[in-house]
Amino acid sequence: MTAFTHELIERYSQPVPRYTSYPTAPHFHGGITAQTYARWLGDLPQQASISLYLHIPYCDRLCWFCGCHTKHTLRYEPVAAYLKALYAEIDWVSDKLRGRGRVTAIHLGGGSPTLLDPVDLLALRDKLATAFTIAPDAQVSIEIDPNDLDDGRYDAMAAFGLNRASIGVQDFDPRVQQAINRLQSFEQTQAVVEAMRARGVSSVNLDLLYGLPYQTEEGLAQTIEQALSLQPDRVALFGYAHVPWMKTHQKMIPGEALPDTHARFAQAQLAAARLTRAGLEPIGFDHFARPGDRLAEAARTGRLRRNFQGYTDDAADALIGLGASAIGQLPQGYVQNITPTADYSRTVLGGDGATARGFALTPADKLRGLVISTLLCRFRLCERDLAGFGAAGRAMMREAEALALTDPDGMMTMQDGVFEVTDRGRPFVRAIAARFDTYLGQGTARHSAAV
Repeated sequence: MTAFTHELIERYSQPVPRYTSYPTAPHFHGGITAQTYARWLGDLPQQASISLYLHIPYCDRLCWFCGCHTKHTLRYEPVAAYLKALYAEIDWVSDKLRGRGRVTAIHLGGGSPTLLDPVDLLALRDKLATAFTIAPDAQVSIEIDPNDLDDGRYDAMAAFGLNRASIGVQDFDPRVQQAINRLQSFEQTQAVVEAMRARGVSSVNLDLLYGLPYQTEEGLAQTIEQALSLQPDRVALFGYAHVPWMKTHQKMIPGEALPDTHARFAQAQLAAARLTRAGLEPIGFDHFARPGDRLAEAARTGRLRRNFQGYTDDAADALIGLGASAIGQLPQGYVQNITPTADYSRTVLGGDGATARGFALTPADKLRGLVISTLLCRFRLCERDLAGFGAAGRAMMREAEALALTDPDGMMTMQDGVFEVTDRGRPFVRAIAARFDTYLGQGTARHSAAV
């Protein structure tokens, strides 16, 4: 690695958002209320496509690397009580929709949705079927913790309609697992993959992390090879976000054990090379998929999108978030629910909407959001992409051209009216996209490293 490359990595690895929304969540505010959300739901077209995200904010163990809104419990009673509140919010949203929309995707996340009792999981599916019109071919995905599972839960997920399983792996090295409080053997993970495929699940995703404590290139390479032996349809390769000022349990991870910026970059490059060499296609900056997978097809045909779950082929008109801290995305803007589970439950059981904050989008926000998501999904931008914005879109292309012409590092080019992130710049595409973020630097939000 040359001295120039070291300097380049340092400059382009500065903290920036992951841009699963624009503006990003730190800029949401309390001016968006349940009444605002109710109006937005009521304005959705009759035939709108809807994606549902259901947040289960409980785990029976707390992984120290986790950045999600969740809490640890060894008792099921809090989970059962929370489901009653979740049902109340489902009823509230359904009432505001008044039959509008058709659900084309359902995603259960957390926390650990797989800790739900099989009877409760199936009751939740029945509740959704009563409250919404669900398309027969809806994509159904669940985030899976292999330590939660047994035959009853496998069968319940199959009966729920699961057709895409997302399995958390992180790393198979026992020392790394011990450091992040996530003990999970390769054999456990293999058993889950086999059980999912035996029940007809068509797409299996594995979540892997680089930048973890005590992680080395050699150890990560071994984890990649073990993961590939399971023949995953997709792999999400995330950089560990060490944000102990936000997630205090991350203070349990020794800071001196974390790889530095250059080691993180080397790990990310190594993992990407191993995955692509094995036949997976790179999707954006941190996903990989088999050529026949829906995500790879979406990337090839220009249908790849980005939302709060990361890269997706979900083309729904609206994302409705259900549960404590859940975020929704509608044409008018974003809404986020109350985060503390006790406050969330008290509010929805009292008959009110759960909205705590959000953001109403201006035309300028929508334009910049499209620019950022297009770069993250396709690494290129042309005037045709922004045609719906008229003169504002043409002005944005001039802004992009000015960036490319003043780039001394060979990260971007502008040729024949197309702004493109070069191969050299692709690992740093988040930092390049951040150049179009007019909110970045406003407020006190802190972000994770760009690599």
